[in-house]
Amino acid sequence: MANSIEFQEVLEKMRLELRRGVIVLAVLGQLREEHYGYSLRKSLEVKGLAMDEGTLYPLVRRLQKQGLLDSEWRVESNRKKRFYRLNELGLDVLTALSDEWQAMNTTIHRILDKK
Repeated sequence: MANSIEFQEVLEKMRLELRRGVIVLAVLGQLREEHYGYSLRKSLEVKGLAMDEGTLYPLVRRLQKQGLLDSEWRVESNRKKRFYRLNELGLDVLTALSDEWQAMNTTIHRILDKK
């Protein structure tokens, strides 16, 4: 068996790869409701998916650039905040990705089933 340090290094790299694949789906799902950056990060964290601003904000900007989000600047609590929400294209992409996720999840369960 591989040494513990080597195992932990490989596991951490694989965990990050797996996580990268689902973060987009999670963010799209959360943006069915309107959020500004901090509220989005906190709502994901409460649901068990913590991430730092250095991951979240570039992702949100990329999703907006891809045409999946609408955004609007507003003043709230004497601070200017940019609010994001899925638009129609974003909802369509979320639905398609959710279907794909469900199909992959079913397949992976069959592959990993030890019975």
